[in-house]
Amino acid sequence: MMPAIIFSYGGQMKPTLDSDLLRTFVAVADTGNFTKAAEQAGRTQSAVSMQMKKLEDVVGDSLFERGSRGVALTRRGGELIVNARRIVSLLDETAASMVAAPLGGPVRIGIPEEYGHAILSRALGAFAKRHPQVDITVRYAHSGAQIAALAAGELDLAVVFEWQDLSGGEVLMHDPTVWVTSELHHMHEERPVPIALYNRAGWCKDFAIKSLEQRGLAYRVAYTSDTNGGLRLAVTSGLAIAPISRSNIPAGCRELTAADGFGDIDSSNVVLRRNPNASGEAIDGMEEAIREAFTNR
Repeated sequence: MMPAIIFSYGGQMKPTLDSDLLRTFVAVADTGNFTKAAEQAGRTQSAVSMQMKKLEDVVGDSLFERGSRGVALTRRGGELIVNARRIVSLLDETAASMVAAPLGGPVRIGIPEEYGHAILSRALGAFAKRHPQVDITVRYAHSGAQIAALAAGELDLAVVFEWQDLSGGEVLMHDPTVWVTSELHHMHEERPVPIALYNRAGWCKDFAIKSLEQRGLAYRVAYTSDTNGGLRLAVTSGLAIAPISRSNIPAGCRELTAADGFGDIDSSNVVLRRNPNASGEAIDGMEEAIREAFTNR
């Protein structure tokens, strides 16, 4: 029997809110489509529709707006999705903790800064609750440094960008780097266009600058930084345009496409590498947690 959440308002009991309804609700919200949510849940589309109708009856308001391309959350649905995600996540973590024995030992992870919040926080949050005895060390650095640290035995797992030859590591996602501009400042319209770059010369010369030169775009380097956060700051503050992975474009900014006279800078893959000498259940568990975090991003 699925757990249920019971709401009480001023002492008046409302109908129970089954967690199975919330799980389906999250699936529909994530996919924006009843059919895809049904496939994900292993149900028929009509069953998912009935569940959402039941949930709307319980809530007393509509949760979705139907459109030609699928569904979008209403204001009430947007309010509910926050707690629905928390409830589903807590149930999943509780179930996992009941079947998995706590692990122990050290795990050393290297990951690009841009995935620290969106990906690593999700992986660490679930993993740390299940395995509080694991000693986790995280290193933020560019891919070249992470690969060198992995080869030197200083890391157990590393998430890196690979732009050309694949190493044989596990591809977690395709995330090309693109030129990004502020929707407020429009710095891409200036000539020469001001650009922000990493301090590291190799990738910037071989990919970012080359992409401008191939399109005949005059540029000037207006800002340099060691970190992705620095490049994001340069764009959002209106100092320059910058090369940023497509999945990490800041709010209020947009990708510069071929229609703007720009285009993709590289066709990078995000790859998970593991030290071949690293073994242990804690490392196995963290590897799986990182994989799941990317899959469910």
